Amino acid sequence: MSSRSDPYALDRHLIREPPTTLWGCSPFVGPGFVLSAAIVGSGELIATTMLGAKAGFVALWVIVLSCIVKVALQIEFGRHTIAHGQTCMEAINDLPGGKLFGTGWMVWIWLALWPVKILQVGGIVGGVAMLLHMVLPGVSVPAWCWIAAIIVALLVSLERYKMIEKSSLFLIALFTALTLTSVIALAWTPYAASWDDFASGFSFQLPAGSMLVVVGAFGLTGVGGDEIMQYTYWLLEKGYAAYVGPFDGSEAWHRRARGWTRVMMLDALLSMMAYTVTTIAFFVLGAAVLHARGEIPSEDRLIETLASMYTNTLGPWAKWVFLAGAFLVLFSTLFAALAAWTRVFGDAISLPLGLRFRDPSIRRPLVFALAWIFPITWAAVFVGHGKPIHLVLLGGVATTAILLMVVVAALYFRLFATRRGLRPSPWYDLALWTSALSITAFACAAWWHR
Repeated sequence: MSSRSDPYALDRHLIREPPTTLWGCSPFVGPGFVLSAAIVGSGELIATTMLGAKAGFVALWVIVLSCIVKVALQIEFGRHTIAHGQTCMEAINDLPGGKLFGTGWMVWIWLALWPVKILQVGGIVGGVAMLLHMVLPGVSVPAWCWIAAIIVALLVSLERYKMIEKSSLFLIALFTALTLTSVIALAWTPYAASWDDFASGFSFQLPAGSMLVVVGAFGLTGVGGDEIMQYTYWLLEKGYAAYVGPFDGSEAWHRRARGWTRVMMLDALLSMMAYTVTTIAFFVLGAAVLHARGEIPSEDRLIETLASMYTNTLGPWAKWVFLAGAFLVLFSTLFAALAAWTRVFGDAISLPLGLRFRDPSIRRPLVFALAWIFPITWAAVFVGHGKPIHLVLLGGVATTAILLMVVVAALYFRLFATRRGLRPSPWYDLALWTSALSITAFACAAWWHR
């Protein structure tokens, strides 16, 4: 692959002026929606509805905070990638501190947390398998698990960003439409939510006895630490950093960097609006229907219980529509998560091995190999464990820990790695510090109330 066709290469031939109109920006929106495909799955369909079912509307503020507060960190990582042309792992590997085998301390911590994240996606593969077993019970759940793993491996091993982006957008749109329709239909059922219900959701209480679910949901909903790190790779593959070009200190370079940063911020904010609305919709269904009925999704009846949120609002016919939609959202999570994992983990493991991930001759075969290794591992985890809810929530706790790492890195990028001429406004700094302090305070409060 020549540098002219490699988005990871900062080649002057790839330089492109940023669009200046909203319409002109639209073709370059996409990386944030790839993240949304990964978010709207284990976080929304399982963790969010689980929290609503257990805690009721009182925990609504956790969901809203989780979706909104993290986007400033995502934007800071995006700003750093556009200005420096670095992947996330390259950037955090440059943080001050000790190194072992040429690999920074934060990369090693991230690698240490990685096995727990394996459990999370193993739970998602299990959810897909259980769902398919409901449709075609003649095939066992473990068999469906292996089939789903093989299919997603085949798709992702192709390593084509445009296919990943378009598929993610399509899958999100279908299930979001179904979920919003179900929420609207609540008004004509015994489960209609009142304004008092919504008001109670902002009393800022932490529901007792549900802290694993609360912490897991906070980590999984909105952009988690994983998705923020993944965002840098999708920005590179979309071409943002390549369009800015290698740093030369000129005013033209600074103009391009500011312009493409504005496009990135639009992408991040639009995707935030999309997944926030969808996440709140999932939570409302869980709190209004499942909590009112006293139904908590169990390991063996996960899909059936989630389906009841739709059948109780739209009617019995909605069960099959839900099954189709749930398959779309869970499979989109598998698809987008695997595509991202191959890149992030491939980059991370390249550091101690002395490999250069941004070299296409190394990156492409490594991504291909990991596209098969991860799904097989996920399937093996679920077949051996068999508890999708527990697996997903454990992964959410690890995601919260990774999010704290992201806070440290983002603040370092802003304070010590921002290029002159690209300093953001005081309002941006206020949002970033609010995000960092809110996340840290929530993590401490969750630990205190554990």
